[in-house]
Amino acid sequence: MKGYTFRNYNQEHMARALGMALPVSFKQSVEICRFIKNKNINDAKEMLQSVVRGKTAIPFKRFDFDLGHKKKIGPGRYPQKASGEFIRLIENVESNAQFKGLNTSNLVIAHVSAHKSGKTWHFGRKSRRRMKRTNVEIIVEETATDIKEEAKTKAMKKVKK
Repeated sequence: MKGYTFRNYNQEHMARALGMALPVSFKQSVEICRFIKNKNINDAKEMLQSVVRGKTAIPFKRFDFDLGHKKKIGPGRYPQKASGEFIRLIENVESNAQFKGLNTSNLVIAHVSAHKSGKTWHFGRKSRRRMKRTNVEIIVEETATDIKEEAKTKAMKKVKK
């Protein structure tokens, strides 16, 4: 994967981050992406931190063969390592949004996707095995109410001048 796959990127109201060749499972990353999409970034971070602590399970919809069922969600797991990497990426995209001047309290994850990365060999192993590598991209945007408030404040500043 080279670059971003998201096409409708608005530079004024969106921010993005890209994690290249993260050492996490692709299948777990796909399920986490589905779990946190269209959520507030603060809520997504809290949910993923509870997954790392082992309190909340991620529901697995696609890669659910031979998984144990969890209460009220069906098949699920606690992908702690992948959740930690996603938390790090969410914090990265939040700082990118803050640098652009976006309101970080009401950012929503507009797009998140995982793609397979190039696989490297474990170094020094007798029985050569491939490492799991995943590329993850996260794009957040300000909610519509924030954009309207920002437009009002800009209009008020123009009127005062």
